[in-house]
Amino acid sequence: MQHQFRTAALVSLAPGAADMKRLGAALASLLRPGDTVLLGGDLGAGKTTFTQGLAAALGVAGPVTSPTFVLLHSYRTSAGWDLLHADVWRLEQLQEVIDLAIPELLEEGAAAVVEWGELAAPALAPDYLHVAIDFEPGDPDGGASGGADGARRLVFTALGPSWLARMAELSTVLAELG
Repeated sequence: MQHQFRTAALVSLAPGAADMKRLGAALASLLRPGDTVLLGGDLGAGKTTFTQGLAAALGVAGPVTSPTFVLLHSYRTSAGWDLLHADVWRLEQLQEVIDLAIPELLEEGAAAVVEWGELAAPALAPDYLHVAIDFEPGDPDGGASGGADGARRLVFTALGPSWLARMAELSTVLAELG
């Protein structure tokens, strides 16, 4: 009997905010137009910090800020395509996610990073990378105290053929960070 795996996961630790940005930057080397990255984690876990590193590595000029209140930012990358940065935490209905038109923008050649992505997943194509960001238990600067520079545990989970095909490369890129 032959089994096909539809998901694969990798784990990485980020001791501080600068490390979160480095992990985002590492992922940037694998991101391409049409891709979706869903970010999950508690408030203050570092979703925007991770996205800042990703955007910087893609050559985005200017500040990358949380889209919590505007819902969606679009940044032009140095490669000429747009990086969408959405935050769907405040949305109460799936239709509100659909109204952001992320699938249409992806079809036009953008790539998307969606904070609180689990909420948006039903409205998006079933081929994405999910990054769960959690406070590292027992870290004196993180955990329950929510320290901004505390350690984080990131679990990168590929869902769908596009990201499954890149997991070995993602593993190599993450390992190179040390």
